[in-house]
Amino acid sequence: MNRRRVIAPHPMHRLSSLLVTGAIGALAACATPPLPERARGITPPAHWSDSTLEADSSLSVTWWQAFGDPLLTDLVMRALAANTDVRTAQARLRQASAAREQALAILRPSLILSGLSQRTGTPGTGASNLVQSSVEAGWDLDLFGGGRRSAEATRSDLEASDATVAATRTAVAAEVAIGYVQLRGSQARLGIARDSLAAQRQTLEITQWRAQAGLTSSVDVEQSRAQVAQLQAQVAPLEAAIAQAGDALSVLTGEPPLVLHARLDAVVAIPQPPAALTLAIPAETLRHRPDVRAAELAVDAAAARVAQSSASQMPSFLLRSSLAWSAVSIGSLGGTAQRALGGSTNLPLFDGGVRRAQLHSQQAQFDAAQVALDATVLAALQEVEDLLAGIAASRSRLDALRVAAEAASNAALLASHRYAGGLADFQIVLETQRSLLAAQDGVAATQADLAAGHVRLYKALGGGWTRAPADTQEKRS
Repeated sequence: MNRRRVIAPHPMHRLSSLLVTGAIGALAACATPPLPERARGITPPAHWSDSTLEADSSLSVTWWQAFGDPLLTDLVMRALAANTDVRTAQARLRQASAAREQALAILRPSLILSGLSQRTGTPGTGASNLVQSSVEAGWDLDLFGGGRRSAEATRSDLEASDATVAATRTAVAAEVAIGYVQLRGSQARLGIARDSLAAQRQTLEITQWRAQAGLTSSVDVEQSRAQVAQLQAQVAPLEAAIAQAGDALSVLTGEPPLVLHARLDAVVAIPQPPAALTLAIPAETLRHRPDVRAAELAVDAAAARVAQSSASQMPSFLLRSSLAWSAVSIGSLGGTAQRALGGSTNLPLFDGGVRRAQLHSQQAQFDAAQVALDATVLAALQEVEDLLAGIAASRSRLDALRVAAEAASNAALLASHRYAGGLADFQIVLETQRSLLAAQDGVAATQADLAAGHVRLYKALGGGWTRAPADTQEKRS
């Protein structure tokens, strides 16, 4: 019986291998190409223009609960779990994670086991057997850090994909909330239009009775009929807007249209934001926003790829070691093994300027990423400021419209009574009723706009996402 012989490396060989490996590792660490310098960037202001609002570094990630509407909260949670845009972003995050693992795997040593068994011969002659087995190990030394910079780029890509998922979730939550607020606003406006239509029909009846009694002319009757028809024309678009908003909410939550209509048919008040609004300071807001974080990571990834491209112009070194056995049968493979230890190098001498052009291309992409980051920061700051101005204007408009609606209601009631008693002209009745409808409709529309403005502000402040603590993130080399 053949016994397999274990081939042990000589102690000096083992020591020399350790010394060589350590020296190579130290050289590789020192040879890692530096990252290009980043531009100074945009300095955020110290505070927002609206100094009446309280500043705080915290922002609730479940801001939609502040509206106090259980159905709104349920719709947002359903959308975050089933929305197709969110699921697509999550799939791309998994793709980025796999790319990161692949980049890290390239830096590790490889070990390959292979085998061969064949029987050869010609007719009339004897056949011969051959069995081979080998183990081969390889390691790309990455002396100049190109592989490590590539891995850093994929790390930034992975974190950027995670921020993109957060940005998508934030956008979807805001879209659901805005759609829900607009639906409730349309329902409120539809109720006002129907009430006004009912009141105008009563006015038409009064006008017809007065015309039959000879107390007014047919002109008043026709004007009243025209007013009724105009109000009827306003009802249909509002009904269509409600149906379309319900369909949009169904799709946002990952459901076919019409699914949510039964749950949304019950009319409730327009959800209103809390009276007290807390704002994060501008610098903290930029840290909260996932799109700004993704733009920052895009700069980091571009910087790492510049360093990777720079390293590609340097030599590359590959170590290889193998053990191979060959025999006429599997049982006799335990014989003497053939050992091999070597390496290879690849030194780029002339490539027509391909690598230099690639480096220039990566540097241009790095510059573009920095400009894109500045643009994202500026857009974020402008978005918050614009929304603050819009919210302030909506609040002032709402206060004025409420006063106007109350006055218009009193005027319409007085004019109706005076007309019924023959003390007022019919034109006064029409004007007061039109003013009342416009004021009430304006109140409902402005309430919806104010709530939607707060939703957009929460989104602009980075609500719905919490950035990972700084100590859990790898520091930029």
